[in-house]
Amino acid sequence: QVQLVESGGDLVQNGGSLRLSCAASGGDVSGFTMDWYRQSAGKKRELIASITGAGVTDYADSVKGRFTISREKRINQVYLNLQMTNLTPEDTAVYYCHVPTSWKFHELWGRGTLVTVSA
Repeated sequence: QVQLVESGGDLVQNGGSLRLSCAASGGDVSGFTMDWYRQSAGKKRELIASITGAGVTDYADSVKGRFTISREKRINQVYLNLQMTNLTPEDTAVYYCHVPTSWKFHELWGRGTLVTVSA
């Protein structure tokens, strides 16, 4: 059973930077698409960044040029990272790690990590 655990959420000032990480254990997801979603208060969860098994990345317009998604594989875990720069209060949200349904895995979600950007 694959588990996704996010970390790195914090309170940061407007214009600051933060790095989120998602540890995937219990299965090798390195060859599959992985995503970052976020959900702000009162809004729908939105897809903000993806990386395919081949390493192709894609970003929502709202974060393009400011956020960078990457993935690294260590001995028994895969880490999905999100480097966030030039943060604004509009980036305040709970950030979720996600693996879409594939031939190998059912859809997977982490529990989220809270990012708060102060004005």
